Amino acid sequence: MKIEKKRPRSGFTLVELLVVIAIIGVLVGLLLPAVQAAREAARRMSCSNNFKQIGLGIHNYHSAYSKIPANGIGTVSEPRVGTAWWSSHAGVNNRRASTLVGILPFVEQQAIWNVISNPYDDGNGNVFQAMGPTPDNIDYRPWTLEIPTYRCPSDPGVGLPSLGRTNYAACLGDSTWQVHVGPWAGHRQEPAPSNRMQWMQASSRGFFRPFDYRGKFRDTLDGLSNTIAMGEIVTYLGNSDARAVLPNDGSMLGNNSGSMAAIRDNPSACDTFVDPERPRFWLNGGSRETRGRGYRWADAKIMFTGCFTISPPNSVYCSRHNGDDLAGTAPMSSQHQGGCNVLMADGAVKFITDSIEAGNRSAGNVWHNGTGIQAPGRQSPYGLWGALGTRASRELIDEAF
Repeated sequence: MKIEKKRPRSGFTLVELLVVIAIIGVLVGLLLPAVQAAREAARRMSCSNNFKQIGLGIHNYHSAYSKIPANGIGTVSEPRVGTAWWSSHAGVNNRRASTLVGILPFVEQQAIWNVISNPYDDGNGNVFQAMGPTPDNIDYRPWTLEIPTYRCPSDPGVGLPSLGRTNYAACLGDSTWQVHVGPWAGHRQEPAPSNRMQWMQASSRGFFRPFDYRGKFRDTLDGLSNTIAMGEIVTYLGNSDARAVLPNDGSMLGNNSGSMAAIRDNPSACDTFVDPERPRFWLNGGSRETRGRGYRWADAKIMFTGCFTISPPNSVYCSRHNGDDLAGTAPMSSQHQGGCNVLMADGAVKFITDSIEAGNRSAGNVWHNGTGIQAPGRQSPYGLWGALGTRASRELIDEAF
């Protein structure tokens, strides 16, 4: 009788299986950051392409109208008195249409522009005039649309309390003083005395000048390749991010005029409100969180679509506690690591690191009654960063950025 030998059983032992699983886990742990980095690189490239599209839109607009698209333009009520520009209005937009509204036909958004530039019936009994109501009106559908060209894929913000979000803001220069009214009187409806224009000329030093004041490329004496036209911004995510919402302690800077003067003379005045353990977050939370950064692409208010080259990228947003519609430091920011994209006036897109040379971030802004480094016509006190934000201060750009 032949006795067959038992064959050894094939397969893994439990120990071998656990070793294989552990090895796979280690490999996944090593590969995952690389995959995430590759995805972020792709998102950053897409963000840059969106910015290039906006740059082409600005240049095509200038070719069509021989003017830079205004930041803060539109319709006003008649008679032009009594209605504050910051107030909501269903009949007119109170000259609050942003640059991003004006370039819609030049970034392949003609269909949206056709709706905005004509009377609009929302089907619920609301009939809006051409150019729409103020950009905070949720019943006006164009203001609520998310336009992919105006969004950075790295920014996850979505939904209420925002309307249509944006991650791209007009660069207004390196001085906050009175840029919220520009050449107009306080209600921004009747031309102000001549000294108001002088005020604006002293402090409105960016590629875009505020509110119905449209320049030309030839006004950029520093050169289009040396001047920032727009900067990237984060949108507020409801997390007390100091780059995207006002500090809850902002009233400690003083009353309306007092706080604006305090920030003009020391842009780092809000640093005391920052959480020392989390430097990008407010210690006591945010204020007016329904009006976060980037929440309305159509609104020319500085909180939503404006930025300055005062504080380096990803610095805190310093303003009075209820001053989203007035002048704050409005720094550029992004969800990318280490910096943000900027659109140069010649259409080039560059990535600026948080460590760019930015002078003294506590130095006062240039303004019409300033003295010393704050005197009208002085070069930017914010180093290379400030120089890139001014259009005609004749600073020399002699280093790479």
